[in-house]
Amino acid sequence: MKKFLSIFILTIFLYSSAHAQTIHYLIVDGIVNPVMSEFIVKGIENASKEKAEVIIIQLDTPGGLDLSMRDITKAILSSDVPVIVYVAPSGARAASAGVFITYASHIAAMTPGTNIGAAHPVAMGGEKMDETMSKKVENDAVAYIKGIAAKRHRNAEWAEKAVRESASITAEEALKLNVIEIIAPDRNALFEAIDGRKVEVVSGERVLKTKGAEVKDIEMGLRLSILNAISNPNVAYILMMIGLIGIYFELSNPGAILPGVVGGISLILAFYAMQTLSVNYAGILLIGLAVLFFIAEIKVVSFGLLTVAGIIALTLGSLMLFESPLPFMRLSVWVVLPTVIFVTAVFVGAMYYAVKIRHKTPVSGKEGLLGDAGLADTDILNGGKVFIDGEYWDAWSDELIKAGEKIRVVEMDGMKLKVKKMY
Repeated sequence: MKKFLSIFILTIFLYSSAHAQTIHYLIVDGIVNPVMSEFIVKGIENASKEKAEVIIIQLDTPGGLDLSMRDITKAILSSDVPVIVYVAPSGARAASAGVFITYASHIAAMTPGTNIGAAHPVAMGGEKMDETMSKKVENDAVAYIKGIAAKRHRNAEWAEKAVRESASITAEEALKLNVIEIIAPDRNALFEAIDGRKVEVVSGERVLKTKGAEVKDIEMGLRLSILNAISNPNVAYILMMIGLIGIYFELSNPGAILPGVVGGISLILAFYAMQTLSVNYAGILLIGLAVLFFIAEIKVVSFGLLTVAGIIALTLGSLMLFESPLPFMRLSVWVVLPTVIFVTAVFVGAMYYAVKIRHKTPVSGKEGLLGDAGLADTDILNGGKVFIDGEYWDAWSDELIKAGEKIRVVEMDGMKLKVKKMY
């Protein structure tokens, strides 16, 4: 009997150990875009598969794309694993799209020194919405966040104010206004604060058991990290410039391979990034026109006017490329200016050497021999031999040239050279 009881207790212990509570902890920092959306959505799916006790999203975002935000909020709202959004560390924010993500969470928490708000929708791509369209977009966003607030029993009045008036508040104010439930100075304090709390998930009510739970830090993989990095408008712009330079050199020197490969990969990565950014296609056209101007300078005598036009088009196109009322979705002028100068120097340098080579005296064939100097190997008048560039040639002259005297080629008739004496 004692043996059976010991085995039973050991089995219960091993079962409990195998099913110990785990906390999946995701750190999300940056613009809300398709990369962030994929990372969070897959994180929620994996937490559900592994039957995690809770998933915590440490959030710091200035906002981002509406479609990506909606993908994230839908995943949170339909999750059967409790999702906690924790705005941290101090100095972090949940702005714009971050407000919607925070509101969608089962428990919202912030650390002291953070803020939330400024969720007014703005147009992407640089275009301005008319008053009617602006009102439609605003009302849609208000209805969406009020619906989420009602589901999570949070302050719907302030949520509407955040959308319509871009209201923003501190962590302490958010707690008072029932925008969040917890203020925690660090994640250990958060684990203690949520232990024993009840939340409503899709499958029903859950009581969180986080005391002594194992924390599993979920990091963004290499693929998503790379895609997230190139989604930055400054990185996307530099990749596009590298791509244009690479393609230009490949077309100028067919078979070089390396410039074409680097240029092609860079352009593809740049175009991937542009699908997540507010691209102004007039900017792309101006940059393309600048490249055509630089190429045309080689073919057309414009006395530098096409080069100047190319520099102007490249600068204007770069400044217009990403237009957005959101500063984090625009190009930095400190990236544009050095890049324009470098790209211009590359194209102008390539044109200079192309023109220089075109006007260079040929060094082979008939044209290469005319004007060359050499020595008379024999006496020359109606016939003789000369030594030029390491080779012996048959030659004739209108004057007598003694063997050993210096000569210069003045004409070529078939394989015979006409030479004259050098004085």
